[in-house]
Amino acid sequence: MKNPINSNNKPDHENVSSTEINSTRNLTKRKRDISVQDIKSNTRIPKSTRSISVLQPKLKKMKRRIKLNIPTTTTIMNNTAYKYYRQPIYLKRSPMILIHMLTNIINYNFKKKEEQIFLCHRLDLLDKHYYLQVHQQLWQSYLDIGIEKHRWPNQLYAMTKTNDFQICQKYLDNHINTIKKEIDTCLIQLNNQAQSYPVTTLSLDQLDHYLKEFVDCQRKYLSTRNNKQLQKFIDNFHENELFQTISTYRLNSIDQDQYINRLMSIRENQSTIYEDLLMLEMRVLCKFLPKNFDQLEEFIAPMIYSPLNNDQKMIEVRNKRYKTIQEAKRICLNVFLNSYEVQLQEYDQQYENEFLQLESHLLNNININGSCVYQQIQQHMNYQTNKLKRQVSIKIRSLRGILIKNRRRSSSAKNTIGVWPEPYIDLLTNVFNRYEWNYLSFGPSCIRINQSAIRPRHQQEIAIQKDHKSIYDKVGHHLNEHYFVPMTATILKQYSNQLLHDLNRSYFSPLSYNDQTLALKQAKKVVSIQRKIKKHHLILRVTDKGYNFYIGTEEEFDKKAQNFFHDTNAFIELKENPFNKIQDNVIHLLNQIRAKNFIFQWQCNKMMPNRIKCQLAHLYFNPKTHKDGIPVRPIENTIHAPTTNISNYLDEIIRPIFDKECQNTTIIDGSSLIQALHQYMRKGLFKSTTLFCTFDIRNLYTMLPQEEALNILIEFLNIHGYTKVKGIPLETIRLLASIVLKENVFVYGKKIYQQVLGGAMGSSFTLTLANIFMWKWQKELVRRQDMTGEYYGRYIDDVFMTWNKSENELKKVLDNANTWHPNIKLEYKIGKSLPFLDILLTN
Repeated sequence: MKNPINSNNKPDHENVSSTEINSTRNLTKRKRDISVQDIKSNTRIPKSTRSISVLQPKLKKMKRRIKLNIPTTTTIMNNTAYKYYRQPIYLKRSPMILIHMLTNIINYNFKKKEEQIFLCHRLDLLDKHYYLQVHQQLWQSYLDIGIEKHRWPNQLYAMTKTNDFQICQKYLDNHINTIKKEIDTCLIQLNNQAQSYPVTTLSLDQLDHYLKEFVDCQRKYLSTRNNKQLQKFIDNFHENELFQTISTYRLNSIDQDQYINRLMSIRENQSTIYEDLLMLEMRVLCKFLPKNFDQLEEFIAPMIYSPLNNDQKMIEVRNKRYKTIQEAKRICLNVFLNSYEVQLQEYDQQYENEFLQLESHLLNNININGSCVYQQIQQHMNYQTNKLKRQVSIKIRSLRGILIKNRRRSSSAKNTIGVWPEPYIDLLTNVFNRYEWNYLSFGPSCIRINQSAIRPRHQQEIAIQKDHKSIYDKVGHHLNEHYFVPMTATILKQYSNQLLHDLNRSYFSPLSYNDQTLALKQAKKVVSIQRKIKKHHLILRVTDKGYNFYIGTEEEFDKKAQNFFHDTNAFIELKENPFNKIQDNVIHLLNQIRAKNFIFQWQCNKMMPNRIKCQLAHLYFNPKTHKDGIPVRPIENTIHAPTTNISNYLDEIIRPIFDKECQNTTIIDGSSLIQALHQYMRKGLFKSTTLFCTFDIRNLYTMLPQEEALNILIEFLNIHGYTKVKGIPLETIRLLASIVLKENVFVYGKKIYQQVLGGAMGSSFTLTLANIFMWKWQKELVRRQDMTGEYYGRYIDDVFMTWNKSENELKKVLDNANTWHPNIKLEYKIGKSLPFLDILLTN
């Protein structure tokens, strides 16, 4: 099959060519870093090295950091005695960082210089011992497997430059004996060093235990790598054995070699496409797209308009241009990715058809066990396929480092618009540097790694005690309440001890050097970002439905908030703090309906506010960057508000009723919409002319008429046959819902507001009430869609519909729906490709 992407349009992977790889290698040779070992040895740096001005600041910086001068003569002499030892990167870095890490793990402060020197030498020797042991185990496994299978790994044949089995075995025996001698040498050096142990308050056995754990953490990749090599050797042996078995068959009227060659040819062609696909994906991950993507910036939405004396308009125009180019690049990227996927599927189909023909020939051959031969050929081809995949993976892994280096060297790449998510910056200039910006680009879902590992020991111990108390109390109370296990039970004491042990192990287990330095770097970035936000009076918010950050000035963001207050007229400013009055009203209502036996005592307790923890709610806004002008969505933090317990309980008992009765018109998430559309397609209603329509209700939560919403709530429960819910009469439910809506007071800035229209977005029951209100509003629209078999689904205030009539007719229906209620105004989009929630739907 021909590649649908011609040579002119193909992603520009040839940028990463052999020439580029060679230039990268030469660059590495030219700019070789001076190792810490060189600095420790106090030797003069050659003039040729000192002449490189790029390295000079780095060397000075490293010299300032490293205050510990460890003599390296012993280390260098020791290393010459170890033929097969390779020193790891973590031992070539600053010894002070290692000492800091070990101090935290061992809980002992190595203050004296002789203690620090002993510690570094001890760690170096234990690392040698660990490495040599793992190395010995690998070659011993090769020896054991090789003798059993009478075959050696290809690596050994290359080392001995012969295929003679006995010579290879002798070479392997000598290799293992040499490693054993090096291990013995290492043990002798460890014993000799133990004689000068300078620490008196910590035993050498304890220190070795911690150091061995630390080395195991740093070097665990060795065992993983060795296991992969062994598995590769075993797989190669089985593959060769299988191929020899297949070759012994004499098949009549069928040339098995031709079949196998055709199958291999399909897989090889497919692996080429697969490699191109992974290469493009790696470019996306490394933020270094092919050059032909960047050409889009030359003619898409050029900056031909620069507003005078209007910074906000300038920012708006620039962001629109950015979004247009980004969307265009994403569309192109999807085209390339889809074409690769299509080609891979076509090769899979060819492969399957070829195998079906082979199976048919084999099963019709009466001279052999066709089923057995077919399975063996299938296994052989699986081995070959996996081998091709591994080769591709190795190529792609090596490509990543090259791409990152090339991107750093490229001047244009830093200013190029990419396809990856980035913060929405509502500023004229970006005050963050490249590293801070990349960290912010991870978005709000990113969790900084190993945060607790870089804290001081005493802070970690406090965190352990808090975690222990929190988990133990929850488990203990649950067992006591539901299973009547007394809090003084022996099993709970055992659980407490085990939990404390596990938490200690989790907090104080050693980290790899790379993870430790990465955690420190991320922590510094976060502090730096926080300082810049404070210095420049910026605001950082999570975007509404955008899954990224918004960065703007406090002044401009406050204007958006004030515009929201003005547009909705749903809030009034209060001169006095009504908190105590609200709390008293809530308690009085609960006691009153309990006295009349409208609720049970346990229900009363569950809804009763905690006077000690209660506080006013506070309001914040999330910006809607996907809309023009960037309006804001209000969200109230009502966790400790007086009405929160009532809201939570009403939501707990009423939401399941709504979910059950309205499941046909409710969209749970993007995947549930896709499933619903598959059902729509199976009915035969989906055509090439089918239109999609999405619309959302403007400020639904803040535009709900409170009394009308309460009436609709009771109507909803009545229609579905409820006179009581969990034993609570409907009139009592109305009273409880009313106090949740009407006693909604919050703080914003330094002012106190009361919401007089709608409910708090952030209160769990408000969501359920809004859904029930929309159940009533959408009835006519749902009826019309059902009559024609079209789909209608709603996710809170976002609606998705299908339509098979003209676009003008649909616009008339939607414009008419805009007149059904004065508070409900919808904004719609119609087309054959529309985004909805986290998916893009295209006819």
